[in-house]
Amino acid sequence: MQKRYVTIWFPYLKTDWVVLRNKTLAEKNFVLTVNDHGRKLITAVSPAAHRQGIYPGMVAADACALFRDLLIREDAPAEAAKLLSRLAEWCIRFTPSVTIDGQDGLLLDATGCTHLWGGEENYIDTLQQRLAGFGLHTRISMADTIGAAWALSRFTTTRSVLPGQQVETLLPLPPAALRLDTVVVERLEKLGLRSIGHFIHMPRSVLLRRFGKDCVQKIRFALGEEEEIHEPIHPLQLYQERLPCLEPIFTPAGIDIALRKLLGMLCDRLRSEGRGLRTAVFTGYRIDGKTVSITIGAGRALHNEIHLHKLFLLKFGAFEPGPGIELFTLDATKTDEITISQLQLWGAGAGLHNTALSELLDRMNNRFGEGHIHRYLPDEHHWPERSVKKSSSLLEKTATGWRPGRPRPLHLLPVPERIEVAAPIPDYPPMHFRHKGVLHKTMKADGPERIEQEWWLQTGLHRDYYCVEDETGNRFWLFRLGHYDEEQPPGWFLHGYFV
Repeated sequence: MQKRYVTIWFPYLKTDWVVLRNKTLAEKNFVLTVNDHGRKLITAVSPAAHRQGIYPGMVAADACALFRDLLIREDAPAEAAKLLSRLAEWCIRFTPSVTIDGQDGLLLDATGCTHLWGGEENYIDTLQQRLAGFGLHTRISMADTIGAAWALSRFTTTRSVLPGQQVETLLPLPPAALRLDTVVVERLEKLGLRSIGHFIHMPRSVLLRRFGKDCVQKIRFALGEEEEIHEPIHPLQLYQERLPCLEPIFTPAGIDIALRKLLGMLCDRLRSEGRGLRTAVFTGYRIDGKTVSITIGAGRALHNEIHLHKLFLLKFGAFEPGPGIELFTLDATKTDEITISQLQLWGAGAGLHNTALSELLDRMNNRFGEGHIHRYLPDEHHWPERSVKKSSSLLEKTATGWRPGRPRPLHLLPVPERIEVAAPIPDYPPMHFRHKGVLHKTMKADGPERIEQEWWLQTGLHRDYYCVEDETGNRFWLFRLGHYDEEQPPGWFLHGYFV
């Protein structure tokens, strides 16, 4: 696909920002200044002042001598930078790739986007009209390369150059249109090379020797011989679908239609590539410049648009359309490869592969939030409180299996609690024990089961566990710590409840 770039130049960005906050200055001659070694240096001029011959870089005193009624305001460079950043965010509705270009421009990668606005001319018209509606002066141009688009926006009134014709358009422009260093531009003009056409076809070795590597590289950028690297304000999502609207959408039914269409397009693409999404973000760009979004997550990679639509519906109440949405996007921010598993012709269930189970967990997590459902897996440790671990995924597989045939309580205490015991010696279960002031008489018991400490973790005594049932039918899991000693009786602990 032929690359197409759009550059937006804001020749009066700082003064336009001042006018936006103070409408009375709209038609006034005023400049912005900064203090420079005891004098005021002009950094920006209004359109009216510019027409009077005042330009950035002049000393304010000299400008006042030329135009007596000139108004002077203090410059705030940080405010202009913030405005440019906000404009870059706003331009994302026209393309997913927006880059801040210096202190007064933006770069849009419009490749594959213009047809959504009915062609390149309508694309530029819409962009320029919307920015003019904000009160901003702009010069916008489109070309095959970043360098050509930049030159056209700043040195011509040409808005668009047909693919492959940027060279002819560049020839009559001055050397500065290639974004060359000031010293190089002055050297070219001294040699009589006052237009790009005078030197662009010279041997590159000559240009490299006389004017340096940067000059040759800028020519290659402008002609498309070398791709120019640019860094968008937001990293490009590999899986993103966009849906611009002819009219602002603000009804739930219209938003739902847009969501269904985007899900269909995204899932078709994922399905064709054998991938599924784990997290997705549905975003709406409102006509007032704000954005709204909702995010969903899935326990396993999937591309079932019906199930994903149900997950988004759980959060639809947080999607505020405001005065209307002009662009919808759907991003699969995390995807995984989907492996096709063999179907069972018979059998009771599919365990973790059960689609209904994974969809149920997705609905619960998206309704109540992450962290409300926990899953525990066996771990390779001897002591019971260490033999389980919390799983990072509700559908995670484990190579360690549960140990069958050994009774374990349904409720395991995280820290064993000390109890008072009356027990025969040496390996008999207790006749009765007291826990939290309540006396329990042993009616049935089973044990002992010896569990050793792991020597590679820490030294300590072994444990002898007993399953004990009291007179009320309650069953407990008790253990004695270490061997019986007449001089120092061992400690007894309650570690869990069976029922």
